[in-house]
Amino acid sequence: MGILFVFPLLVYLFFASGKNNFAKLPILTTSIDELPENLIGSTPQLKEHITILGYWGGSLENKKAEALNLNEKIYKRFYQFDDFQFVLLVDSSRENQVEELKKDLKEGVGTDLSRWNFVYTTTEEIKTHFKSLKTPFSLDESHSAPFVFIVDKDRNLRGRNDDEETGTLYGFDARSVAQINKKMIDDVKVILAEYRLALKIYNTQRNK
Repeated sequence: MGILFVFPLLVYLFFASGKNNFAKLPILTTSIDELPENLIGSTPQLKEHITILGYWGGSLENKKAEALNLNEKIYKRFYQFDDFQFVLLVDSSRENQVEELKKDLKEGVGTDLSRWNFVYTTTEEIKTHFKSLKTPFSLDESHSAPFVFIVDKDRNLRGRNDDEETGTLYGFDARSVAQINKKMIDDVKVILAEYRLALKIYNTQRNK
C-alpha cells in the first residue's frame, strides 16, 4: 500500500521542477536566526514553517509592485498548504503604510491575508537578522531589500547552487516577474513536495 501513497508524490516532484528532479532544494545557510520580537503583535516563528522571508525595513513607498507580484504569483498559489507563510520584517514606524498596502492586496478578489505576517521591529534587529542569512546581498539605506528568501522548517536558507545565471541563487528578486515565474515557483513547489513526501513516507512506515 505504501507505494500507492508515495508514487504520486514522486511523480509530482519530478514534474514540479526541471533542473531539480528528485532532488531536495539545496541548503545554502544553516540555522538562521529565529525572528525578533514583534513590537506590535504576536511574533510568528520560522521553526516548523516553510517561509517566504523578506526585509522591507523603513521603505514601503516602492513595495507595492513587489507585494503584488509575490501575492499573485506565489502566495495565492501556495497559501493553503499547511505551515506555509510569508514573513516581512518592517520598521515599527511603518504600521500605517503596511495597513494601506494590505488594503491594496485585498482589492478585487479579497485575498485571504492570514498568512502574510509583518514583524514590526527595530533597524538593528532587521540588520542583525539579515546578516544571519549569510548572502552576498546588502540592505539599502532604508534597511530594505528587493529579495525574498525560502526558509525551511529547520530555519535553513534554501536556494540553488547550480543556477545558470548566478551560480548560487540565494534569493529571488520580487521586482522581476520573469524570475518569479521561471525560478521561484518551481523552487517553492520542490520544497513543498519534499515535505509532503517525507510526511507520507513517515505515515506509511508508522502504519505498517
